[in-house]
Formats: sequence, C-alpha cells, structure tokens
Amino acid sequence: MTRRRIIGIAAVAALAALVIALVATRGFGIFAAHGDDVLTLSGNVDIRQVDLAFRVPGRIAGMPFEEGAHIEAGDVIAKLDPSPLNDARAAAEAQVGVAEAELQKRRAGNRAQEIGQAQAKLAETEATLANARENYERRSGLVKTGAVSQAVFEASRAEYGAAQAQVAAAGQALSLQRAGARKEDIDAAAAQLRSAVAQRDKTETDLKDAVLRAPNAGTLLTRAREPGAIVQSGETVATLTIDRPMRVRAYVGEPDLSRISPGMAVTVTADGNAKRYQGTIGFISPTAEFTPKTVQTQDLRTDLVYRVRIIVQNPDNALRQGQPVTVSIPATRPAKDQ
Repeated sequence: MTRRRIIGIAAVAALAALVIALVATRGFGIFAAHGDDVLTLSGNVDIRQVDLAFRVPGRIAGMPFEEGAHIEAGDVIAKLDPSPLNDARAAAEAQVGVAEAELQKRRAGNRAQEIGQAQAKLAETEATLANARENYERRSGLVKTGAVSQAVFEASRAEYGAAQAQVAAAGQALSLQRAGARKEDIDAAAAQLRSAVAQRDKTETDLKDAVLRAPNAGTLLTRAREPGAIVQSGETVATLTIDRPMRVRAYVGEPDLSRISPGMAVTVTADGNAKRYQGTIGFISPTAEFTPKTVQTQDLRTDLVYRVRIIVQNPDNALRQGQPVTVSIPATRPAKDQ
C-alpha cells in the first residue's frame, strides 16, 4: 500500500469520526437541530355552548332561525306572545295614575269648600252655645224664687255644657281642615306611588325579556322548543355555539412546561385540512390536571400535564368545535436536557 493511499484512508477515517462526534454531541453544543426547538401538542377545538331561555314564562310566538343558521350578536332567537304582558303593563299604568292622584290630593290639602263647611259648622255650634248660655243664666235666677223647677234648671245646665263641647269639637275640625294632610300621610302616599312605578317598570322589563336575543355570534345548534309551546321561566329554548373567538385546548407535559409561555405564536393544523391556522398561547393552567394530583416521586412527575389555551387568529368554517388538531410551537425554549 502506498504512502499516499494510507494518508487518504486515515483522512477519511478522521472525517468520519468527526461527523459521528458532531452528531452525537450536536456540534459540541454549538449547533442544535431545528426540529428540536419545535414542540408539538395534540388538542381539540373548544366546545363553547350557551343554553338560551326566557326569564319570563309564556307562549312562544316565533323562532325565525333554523338549526345550523349563523347568528350575529343581538339577533332575535325567539319571541313570546306579548298580550298578557301588555295587559299587565296597562294595569300597572292605571295603578300609577291612582297613586299619583292620591299623592297630589294629600299635598294640595283640603279644598276651600271643605274648610268653609267646617267654619259653618263652628258658627252653628257657637249659636247653639249662645242660646244655651242665655237659658242657663236666666233660669239660674228663676230657680231661686221657685219660678223654675230644679229639674228644668239642671236640663238647662246640661244643654249649656253640651253646647260648649260641640263648639270645641267644631273648632278642632276646622283646624284640621286648614292644616291639611299629616306629613306621615303624605310620605305614605309617596311610598305607594313609588311602589306602583316599580311595578310598572317590572312590566316593561318583562316585555323586553319576552324577546330572546343572541348574546354572542355563533351557530344555532338546537331548537329545543317550537312556536306555540308554553315555556316556563329558565326553560331552555335553544342552544347556541360560540365560535368567535375560537379556542383550542391542548395539554403540555410537565418536562416541557418551562419551554412555553403565554403570547408565543403557534400553528394549528387539522386532519384533512391543508390550511395552517395561526394562533397564540393565551393561557397556561397554573395547576396540573389528571393523575396523580400529588407528586411523590421523580417518575410520577412525568405524568403531570397542564392545560394550554390557544386563541386561533384566522379561523374559518372548516375548523369545527370539538375537532382534533395538532399544535406546533416553533419558538420554544430549549429543553432542560439539551
């Protein structure tokens, strides 16, 4: 074997040894394979649903959307027959009118005619008193001479006392008419008016609640009841799926937990769908899920997983709730063993 051939074989062997060393040590720590920085997680599109119900009972008058229809926030899902609620509102309006009139009457005080009537009554009793006094004084002298019997005198004195009491009562009645209603009576009338207004406002609220609107945009999943059905308060009428914002639920193992953080960009893909959806990590659960709940050994730590929520930025109708997806996180931090 020539010297040149021996040198060539030695060079090839040295180069092979160098390549093996580079592979085994990942470039002696200088280079890292690109794929080692990508963390792949499996997950599902979150199922977010809301059961819609009326706050008041009644008969369903209409449901304009069929199952599967796309609903915008604020769209009318169903309506109740408003006739009973309109009747209740009319009755409440009438009660408000009665309470307002009563309060105005209390505040205005008594009418001039009522005060005049009390004055006339006082004048009448005063005239009766004057006549009774005259009879009493005249008979008090006659009884001493025997011209008037003691019984007649005693009757005159009783009439005189009764007339005095009638004058006092008439005077108090006139004072009450002039003073008007007491403050407590006015306050009670005002409270009655507030109660009537509150009842009227409740009927207005009930009328608004007779129209069921979508709280969010989404898809009408089910119509649990149909027009003509009598429903009770809180009974589910329809179910709406909320697909915006679209969220993906995935789980990361405890060894990879330190490699990710909220705000990182991710790519979401689904089987049979060529589109690559962009998203960001919005939330990482602070607590472990599944078993075991209490970590006791180093081996058990590898079984812990943490829930990760991903917000999809460009969803479309091809991405469905509950669908399995693959989440790729390209810019993760290196693993601990790298």
